[in-house]
Amino acid sequence: MSLFAINRHNGEAVYSQIARFLMAEIGHLYQLGEYLPSESDLADRFGVNRHTVRRAIEELIQTGVVERSHGKGTRVLEATMDYALGERTRFTEQLEAEGMSASTRILRKLKIPAHGGVATRLKLKEGAPVIWMETLRLVEERPYCLISHFLPEIYFSDALDAYAEGSLHAYIHTHYQINLRRSESLVTACLPLGDDARLLNMPQHQAVLRVKSVNVDAENPEIPMEYALTRFRADRIQLRIRP
Repeated sequence: MSLFAINRHNGEAVYSQIARFLMAEIGHLYQLGEYLPSESDLADRFGVNRHTVRRAIEELIQTGVVERSHGKGTRVLEATMDYALGERTRFTEQLEAEGMSASTRILRKLKIPAHGGVATRLKLKEGAPVIWMETLRLVEERPYCLISHFLPEIYFSDALDAYAEGSLHAYIHTHYQINLRRSESLVTACLPLGDDARLLNMPQHQAVLRVKSVNVDAENPEIPMEYALTRFRADRIQLRIRP
């Protein structure tokens, strides 16, 4: 069991520090359905009273990671899942291969002018038309990540109307005979913006992992075909980087 020292001088509430540490342990040490130690044992371990431990566990309950079972204790609902970032990672295929059901919900589709980072990453002129799609990915019917997709309209002119469900990359392969390959990904941690927290069913103060990716045509890697901005629930995911 990992050691943990409470910092009483950094301005962060003690119960919040304990909740954050327990969240990390759940991701690495616990399986679905296992029980955490009792509140008394946790209080002894962290050198705090049971009320502080109870507040920490309430934080975990609110995020949907554990549930309190009367007379039994606190049960883990889900542990952190591995998600591999590789050249040709496909969300649906990867998770279904691990025996989990995955689905995609399209939230919006628009044609917009490319500006700033979108234009730069897609090697387009400022104002060039791109197709912008927002999708919500679910695993076992629970929110997993949000993705903003930006596609150059010059290559995918009918995708705005034609794409309606399932894997976007599979759709592109089927309809355009293009295999997308990831050329780069930039990963940062940040707080959710806009309505991301609501859509991911998570607290506003809890971090997301933000991944900016450029996908190119595998046969013509100098041509960017998609820029994607993904926001993962940090409590449900650990990214495995594969070359």
